[in-house]
Amino acid sequence: MSQPTARKHTALPKARILIEALPWLTRHHGKTVVIKFGGNAMVDDELKAAFAQDVVFLRHAGLRPVVVHGGGPQISAQLDRHGLVSEFKAGLRVTTDEAMDVVRMVLAGQVQRELVGLLNQHGPLAVGMTGEDAHLMSATKHFAEIDGEQVDIGRVGQITEIDTGAVQALLDDGRIPVVSSIARSADAFDEGGQVYNVNADTAAAALAAALGAETLMVLTDVEGLYADWPNSDEVISKLTASELEKLLPELASGMVPKMEGCLYAVRNGVTTARVIDGRVQHSILLEIFTDEGIGTMVLPDPDNANDKAEGADR
Repeated sequence: MSQPTARKHTALPKARILIEALPWLTRHHGKTVVIKFGGNAMVDDELKAAFAQDVVFLRHAGLRPVVVHGGGPQISAQLDRHGLVSEFKAGLRVTTDEAMDVVRMVLAGQVQRELVGLLNQHGPLAVGMTGEDAHLMSATKHFAEIDGEQVDIGRVGQITEIDTGAVQALLDDGRIPVVSSIARSADAFDEGGQVYNVNADTAAAALAAALGAETLMVLTDVEGLYADWPNSDEVISKLTASELEKLLPELASGMVPKMEGCLYAVRNGVTTARVIDGRVQHSILLEIFTDEGIGTMVLPDPDNANDKAEGADR
């Protein structure tokens, strides 16, 4: 009597997908990944929910995710309601004293609260904080450079120091820190408690470096870094820090802080930095746990990387 043939289970493709993720799960287990949350992913309800699922998945898969967020669209909308003009110079928001009150309110009171809530639908995981808390981020006044001239853009900060103690404690406790990109004044004589608006891309890069993160991931509204925009929509899959540095002067102003952040990260101990399309649902999982990946990966220069970038191939 012949043996019955094995039944073909409809769920088999799911098992194959999980197996494809196995080497990546092994490689990233226990590693810290800093994710900058921004762009369309911040304002589209389905994308926000998918982002929260991705971050919780990373946590349950054994990674240590940290989320850093800005709130450009929400800040602009609130400034408009208050009759305040949104102005940008060199890709950075001009932040008056009045605007800083709105920035602080929106980031810590609106965007962060919503994101923490979405993450905590999956368990008691996320804890919100700003760069002011526990002296996480200290900053001095930042001047924009336009045509070789320094331009005052108000209460915009340049990070000078990061104290990772509170974030490390949360990570060690199995939590997901959600950090708003506001920094305290680094001036010891500033008795007024001055705070600064810090570009979220810059803040995420600085925090990734300070934490010794394996990966910095920057969500944006494009597929990645284009090779020859606007003449071509070909995305650069991978490039080194030096290759990126040569491209910086040609980039659109909105991409400059993101790519400068990636450059800073990989030159200060972060193994890879990735710019990915936040308009794609589950883009974080596609980038980390598949062979193809999506977006653009920035690697340290070979002579500096040693074996750090081992296994960073697509």
